Amino acid sequence: MKLHRPLLALATALVLAALPASAAPIPEDARINGFAIGCQAYSFNRFSVFEAIEKTAEAGGKIIEFYPGQSLTKEERNIKWSHDASDEVIARVKEKLAKHNVRAVNYGVVGIPKDEAGARKVFEFAKKMGLYGVTTESIDALDVAEKLAKEYDIRVGIHEHAKRMKKDAEGKQVEDPNYKIWNPEFVRDLVKGRDVRIGACADIGHWQTSGLKAVDCLKILEGRIISLHAKERAALGPGQHDTIFGTGVTDMAGVLAELKRQKFAGNISIEYEYNWDNSVPDIKQCIDFVRAWKGK
Repeated sequence: MKLHRPLLALATALVLAALPASAAPIPEDARINGFAIGCQAYSFNRFSVFEAIEKTAEAGGKIIEFYPGQSLTKEERNIKWSHDASDEVIARVKEKLAKHNVRAVNYGVVGIPKDEAGARKVFEFAKKMGLYGVTTESIDALDVAEKLAKEYDIRVGIHEHAKRMKKDAEGKQVEDPNYKIWNPEFVRDLVKGRDVRIGACADIGHWQTSGLKAVDCLKILEGRIISLHAKERAALGPGQHDTIFGTGVTDMAGVLAELKRQKFAGNISIEYEYNWDNSVPDIKQCIDFVRAWKGK
């Protein structure tokens, strides 16, 4: 093994040297019908990072958005993928991406610390991976996130889960006022006046769980949409699961048309949280919907 370490170190250095120094626009060869579409690796959270890359390619996706904490390979469950990964692990993931012609473009949802040293680790990782952006809900760290977004030229999308409910003094379910970023108007006002690299990761599935229409919310955030977590739903409101694009009430054709109107250049990550063990055929149909869409 000792004889191989210099070669391994050299190979790792060469892979990392080939990475972009900062985020570049997502290239055309990573797009389908004009959109950079693929998978949020969380769709395959029962599998490893390497398997998520394989399944994204199998579904026809061009891009992938990673999340922290996924096992690296099915044989190496103890190695977790995150911004704490070693250069050797990063090089291995880059090689796997290249093998399957999948481009890593985003990372999250990840916590961004308020201290600059801690936050810088996230941006250094994003730089090494050549990512377009990172996704977070750390709105208390926006000042440091904005500073580093400018320095690294990496975008930051604020993710929103659905509105949260809690029991009041009488035991009734009421909205939790402490969680506000489910509301696109709140996110719009939060990023107003900040650098254009600070915006929203539009999770249209969580919007629909909150009873909001996806196209309406995209219009509210016009000019500030960094990325999408794309989900089709059969109906608005809680209790719905993800389904194939074009089969529900989401108006996915309208979503694509609105993104095109806004000249959206970010990534669309399909986050398919249903049929967990065999979701590739469903996700492929979602990607084929985008491929076949005839925009105006």
